[in-house]
Amino acid sequence: MIERGISWYVELLSGTGLSDGMLVFIENATIIVVTILLALLADFIVKRIIISSIARLAKRSKNDWDDVFVKQKVFNRLAHLAPALIVFYSLQYIFDAEKLVTFLGNLAQTYMILVVLLVIDSVLNALHEIYMKLPISKERNIKGYVQVVKIIFYFIAILLIISILANKTPTTLMAGVGAMAAVLMLVFKDTILGFVASIQLSANQMVNVGDWISMPKYNADGDVIDISLNTVKVQNWDKTIATIPTYALVSESFNNWKGMEESGGRRIKRSINIDMNSVTFLSPEQIEKLGNFHLLKDYMNDKQKEIADFNKSLKLEEGVVTNGRKMTNLGVFRKYMEEYLHHHPMISNEMTFLVRHLQPTDKGLPVEIYVFSKDQAWANYEAIQADIFDHTLAIIPEFDLNVFQNPTGNDFQKLTE
Repeated sequence: MIERGISWYVELLSGTGLSDGMLVFIENATIIVVTILLALLADFIVKRIIISSIARLAKRSKNDWDDVFVKQKVFNRLAHLAPALIVFYSLQYIFDAEKLVTFLGNLAQTYMILVVLLVIDSVLNALHEIYMKLPISKERNIKGYVQVVKIIFYFIAILLIISILANKTPTTLMAGVGAMAAVLMLVFKDTILGFVASIQLSANQMVNVGDWISMPKYNADGDVIDISLNTVKVQNWDKTIATIPTYALVSESFNNWKGMEESGGRRIKRSINIDMNSVTFLSPEQIEKLGNFHLLKDYMNDKQKEIADFNKSLKLEEGVVTNGRKMTNLGVFRKYMEEYLHHHPMISNEMTFLVRHLQPTDKGLPVEIYVFSKDQAWANYEAIQADIFDHTLAIIPEFDLNVFQNPTGNDFQKLTE
């Protein structure tokens, strides 16, 4: 039909009495102008009418996935194919030189391959964005897989473009690529390692976006904000971004605090060094004083009765320490801290709960508090921990205990006064 139209147009021009050279020029110019106008018309119809209609329908629909496809410009990129197809099929009518038509046709095909590649890229981005809205995306990150699929399509596109420009079949090129496999493995080493690591991370649920991880080797301590094929980005608490190779999370050790977040508590593990010279048996006056503490009333009464019965069973004289039992200020202090923490509204009684001695050192006797806070938020957790140790340091003198610390200038000044 197109050929008939061109023949009719040529016959019409022949009747005008123009020279052959002028007829050829006008014919070619007309075909070029018509081709450009058709390409512009196709572009207008597709973009202004079809794409706009699709965008309006997507906004009106109740589904979110079509909005994602519009957002990722899938249809906009697909629209670029219309004018390219018109130009490609018009080349044979515009130019007579076979080599020129073949060359321009190859360029047009290359352009169309690139457009299709961009469309596929947008589709994959849209599918990934839709997946990220699903609940399962919090447990399974597929960004690495998406990137691998993109690389495969990029490779296919490059192979097709080379085969078109070189006028060789893709199978012939694939044979040459096979010979370069060793070189390709060296070039894409990090990508291959990252792909394998992504599979392991996803399959074993080792880390996901939003997890708090720490990896001192890479100065990483914060939330994971992105997991890609080659890198994992961590936003540290100081808002800096640390980048970790994906395969490093498999080949090296790191801490994932997800277990802590899911447990419902956050560990408080800190000790205070007690001067061992201040540890003594309680005198009657101290027993009476500490017995008035609300948290210690029941304990002091029960403990005194237990010790009295034990010492009576040994037939010991009153006031004899040897072989008998007596309460110590340090033991009562530990019991006080246990009761204080049990009654603390922000300390979990369902998780590990310890107030214990550690190995004595030249720095004194460490008394460690090992409990879990109910609030995991960093600022709140630090406030709870500080509140506990503020109270602990303030209450220690009531038990006639001293906190061990290295002497300062004020200590030496007091000695000289």
